[in-house]
Amino acid sequence: MTGWTHADSLKWAQHGTGLFVTHVALLDDESMSAPSSLPGWTRKHLVAHIAANADALGNLVHWARTGERTPMYSSVDQRNADIESGAELTADELTAWLNRAVRTLSVTMDALTGNDWHNEVVTAQGRTVPATEIPWLRAREVCVHAVDLGTGTTFADLPDEFLAALVTDIRGKRGLGEIPDGPLPEVAAYLAGRPHSLAGVPDLGPWL
Repeated sequence: MTGWTHADSLKWAQHGTGLFVTHVALLDDESMSAPSSLPGWTRKHLVAHIAANADALGNLVHWARTGERTPMYSSVDQRNADIESGAELTADELTAWLNRAVRTLSVTMDALTGNDWHNEVVTAQGRTVPATEIPWLRAREVCVHAVDLGTGTTFADLPDEFLAALVTDIRGKRGLGEIPDGPLPEVAAYLAGRPHSLAGVPDLGPWL
């Protein structure tokens, strides 16, 4: 992780969480059951994913604090099953799960000491990283998926500093040498595999 600080990641995670939770609170069961911007997923799938992700990252926080190996998910199948079962809940049940998971993750991260943050954990993709990366992992999820809810938030509504960090991160993960010129929100959307206004660029496929 380069080009931004741990404090930046914490700030962006908090901002994105507030954005996501605020928009979810406005959804009733019908509107939450409507399609999200992600192919094949309703907004309920998306809310379940963000709630489950908070629980999963909480496992990494526990790992960093105690040294007890607690993976994000027991398996990919378990992760997918949690999302699918969550998508069957009512809007009220999903919102309650989301709020509970968000609160718990915030409290447990606040309890980490300076030394705890430097302990290593393993992400769902198998990368060994210091715990300082946990807030960045969360920031990506809540900010990008706040756009995917399809309730009016766009990449242009996200902080420029976050978008610049996101571009750097995705560019490295995708192994891209050059990236197209254009407005930062559009470049970030393009690299993330979301709808964008850039012309004459190859399709990169979905990310996150």
